[in-house]
Amino acid sequence: MNRIRRLIQRLWLKLGNRFQGSFYLYLAALFSLVVLADGLVLNISAGMKQSSFDLMLKHRLIVAKPDPDIVIVDINEASLAAMAKEYGRWPWPRQVMGEFLEQVEKQQPKAVIFDVLFSDPDVYNPDSDAYFNEVIGSTSNTFFPILRLDPSHDSLSKVFSAQIPGAIRQPGASADGKPVAVVLPFLAAALESGRLGTHNIYPDSDGIARQYPVQRLESGWLMPSLPAKVVDWLGLKTPEREAILLNWRGQPFTYRYTGFAEAFLDLTSKEHKRPADEFKGKIIIIGSTAAGLFDVKPTPMDRQFPGVEIMATAIDNLRHNDFLRVPEARLFNILLALLIIWSAAIALYRDVAPEKLNSLFGASQFLLVGISYATINLITTYINLTGPVLFGVTYFSIARLYTLAARKALEKTALTYSRGTTDDLYAALLLLKTAGGSDADGEKKATAIRHRLGRTGVKNMSVEILKGDQKGLWGLLEGMVAVSWTCPAADTDGRAAIRAEIKMVEELAGEPRLGENGTTMEKAYVFQDGLIDGGEKANAGWTLLLGGALQRWHKEITH
Repeated sequence: MNRIRRLIQRLWLKLGNRFQGSFYLYLAALFSLVVLADGLVLNISAGMKQSSFDLMLKHRLIVAKPDPDIVIVDINEASLAAMAKEYGRWPWPRQVMGEFLEQVEKQQPKAVIFDVLFSDPDVYNPDSDAYFNEVIGSTSNTFFPILRLDPSHDSLSKVFSAQIPGAIRQPGASADGKPVAVVLPFLAAALESGRLGTHNIYPDSDGIARQYPVQRLESGWLMPSLPAKVVDWLGLKTPEREAILLNWRGQPFTYRYTGFAEAFLDLTSKEHKRPADEFKGKIIIIGSTAAGLFDVKPTPMDRQFPGVEIMATAIDNLRHNDFLRVPEARLFNILLALLIIWSAAIALYRDVAPEKLNSLFGASQFLLVGISYATINLITTYINLTGPVLFGVTYFSIARLYTLAARKALEKTALTYSRGTTDDLYAALLLLKTAGGSDADGEKKATAIRHRLGRTGVKNMSVEILKGDQKGLWGLLEGMVAVSWTCPAADTDGRAAIRAEIKMVEELAGEPRLGENGTTMEKAYVFQDGLIDGGEKANAGWTLLLGGALQRWHKEITH
């Protein structure tokens, strides 16, 4: 571990010597290439954008209320159990659905939507199917789903686009279209009504359902989704887009639910206990939340979100035109990411005070995230700025790690280098006192010096604060900062570089300080240098240098 630690230390020093402050600019250039590649080709930040969107959406402070006119009649576990004695296990005879529809129509609902696929006839109860079909034919507000199968099965289908009820031929499309793999309801009355639409839900690449289809183009024929078909029938305009980003109304079971068995048994009984106008003017969606029927999908709101409530949300969004819009802002996001990265890079290169830069950068990123969060709460247009924030924070974190590592490498370099060589060495030591002499003041000054020297990385050096934990005479060292350098005695260039750095530190340390008696000290530092032996004798050499520096401090500063 010690070898690895020394290797990393040498690596950072080598980087510092090679690049110095230009490292931040080189890193910014590298990140710029990544940002451009991501924005134009790779889209590697998409996962982060989706995750941040889900997090903000789930924890909104302002959430639109669910439409009170939408009622979900739920085929839940309780309904399956209650109906089992008389009608058996699911699927029930179609007579059940026929009786429910016949009775609920007497209350004049606005629409009745089946989120149940009636794909095959019941060969054991043909009269039951005929009865249900007859009831459907007597209605003008019932809707049924179409299941779109995987397009890879289209070649096996005998259903052409023109044969799908409700499909709309587009200009230039062939009269018959092409084979489309779909599952249609077998009920003739449902097909003849034309009130059909797809009820497929397509998750994003991470398996989370965030959107609902509005329409789908199949070989020049437009197939509307079931929610779009309902809203269009209600006389409202649907958006001309393939899908909408759902504006969720909350956690599962936010809409008004009523158990199918409870409603059915009351509607078909002679004595009604429920209100006679319970479903008047309502949009009724008949679907299932029973675990055994597996109609659940993962969404940003919950991993087990009922499919029937996803449909309810889509109808609600389309009806009130408040689905979420996300502007296509690829170029804007690229420019914003580059602005964040290069602003930080220039500030680091110009040696802006670390505390000030950290505060400004943190506040700016918090502001951008706040803008995204505010839009998803206050309006239906979501301004997604998480991509630029992601790149900016990643760049700043790496740059700060480089700065921190370069400074850490300075803390023990001089003494470590002295002990690790047998050459004669030139050593220099500068002691400076901070305002007030406290540990906090000393650490602040030491941080500033480390920051400045960390950018140059010229020679073996260290910056340490002497805390003066010992009692007595050594307590006088409290709050003093020691800066030390070393290089081979014969290295004239090294000595010149050290002299230049000493001058830099003297400029930082040369501000007037208050002395112990309240008078102003024009000078608050002393400098001591000399030749020392390397290897085992290095400790003794540094001790003599420290002793000489303290003597000069006593003569030049204290008195």
